[in-house]
Amino acid sequence: MATLVWFTDDLRVHDNQALYLASLRAEPLICLYCVDEEWFKPNQYGLKRIGEHRWRFLHESLQALDVALKECGQRLCILLGSPVDLVSNIIEQYNISAVFSNSQTGFYENDNWKSLKDKYSTLDFTSVESSTLFANQQLTHIDEFPKTFSKFRHHVDSIDYKIDPLINMLEQTELNLPAALSVESSRLPSVDNSSPKPSFVGGEKSALEHLKTYLLTTAPSSYVDTRNELEGWSLSTKLSPWLANGCLSPRKVVASLLEYERQFGENKSTRWIYFELLWREYFQWYAYHYGKRMFAYKGINNKKLLTSFYPQRFKQWCHGKTPYSIVNACMHQLNKTGYLSNRGRQIVASCLVNELQIDWRCGAAYFEQQLIDYDVASNWGNWQYIAGVGCDPRGGRHFSLQKQTQSYDPQGVFIKKWGGEESTGSLDYIDAADWPI
Repeated sequence: MATLVWFTDDLRVHDNQALYLASLRAEPLICLYCVDEEWFKPNQYGLKRIGEHRWRFLHESLQALDVALKECGQRLCILLGSPVDLVSNIIEQYNISAVFSNSQTGFYENDNWKSLKDKYSTLDFTSVESSTLFANQQLTHIDEFPKTFSKFRHHVDSIDYKIDPLINMLEQTELNLPAALSVESSRLPSVDNSSPKPSFVGGEKSALEHLKTYLLTTAPSSYVDTRNELEGWSLSTKLSPWLANGCLSPRKVVASLLEYERQFGENKSTRWIYFELLWREYFQWYAYHYGKRMFAYKGINNKKLLTSFYPQRFKQWCHGKTPYSIVNACMHQLNKTGYLSNRGRQIVASCLVNELQIDWRCGAAYFEQQLIDYDVASNWGNWQYIAGVGCDPRGGRHFSLQKQTQSYDPQGVFIKKWGGEESTGSLDYIDAADWPI
């Protein structure tokens, strides 16, 4: 008999309850990560679910996890294929008695887990919440899931929140894992290393080093004044890529933030960082609650929109060739780096929905392909918010592109750096019958 730990968006050793619980069993252990082969194929939007930047960061994170596990006497097996099929094969081939995994909030990810539980009903399946601040049982007092963030915040403010002691325990004691079973990893898709050295390096070690470095500066105390800037390494936390891939635990971030406040004092900026983590938390449970409605054109509110799909306009938006310089600059930055500031994301999303009148799901799918910090809940939840079919009580956000440019790039420095003015032109081409093509 053997135990299986199925890693998903928890690519770390610290604050990993699934790994810890599995370590308590006196059985050989398999640590598995499944790379879904469908990620690299065109989806219904003609886009890949994972692009070059995302894949590089994820690949680095998996390599780092393998190193960390080897230090604990284990190794990471990485297999390419259908996750349900891969896990099924492991269960049957290695006589697995128990499966441990991190709870995921995405509908399709949850569906995979449920399918396996139903298929192997006699086995012990244990999922634990390691990607959220709160556990599901802490939210049982909420009769109806809040449709706005403010109502959610009101509910969770009443929870006596304490950092899980497991964090400190794992940091203070050496994690001794059972013996590893030898499972051959798959040959994975290649990683493009031809682009310039990225600012973000995947992996738990890089995540913890970045968190420590950030909290050694005064940046957290001025976060509220700088967080909306279009560019600047220290102007926001830059924690999102590691949080999205689970290289960093959100509880670890809060624990470190509380320690920072004890040393340097609490202010509006440090509280705003926690506020942003609550926004992330809200969207995780939002995705868990609404399931497939996260991907519905009419959103969670069943709201009719006056948008459609214009191939030429969408292509222009993707490649930063719209009539709007600030949008072009943002899209060029996204395409070249796999990252975009929060303000930049709001600007380009508003443009796609309002100026270009394109189905918001196309933009969400493009972000899924490009962003190194993509996570299903935050991405699709935020796009619903902008489009007016989600949790925004005002029914959507329409940003004035001129005002955004004046406020955040008055001298045109950002636009010039990322070539935003190089590709301005008309929205549509007209054929002989005067139909936009």
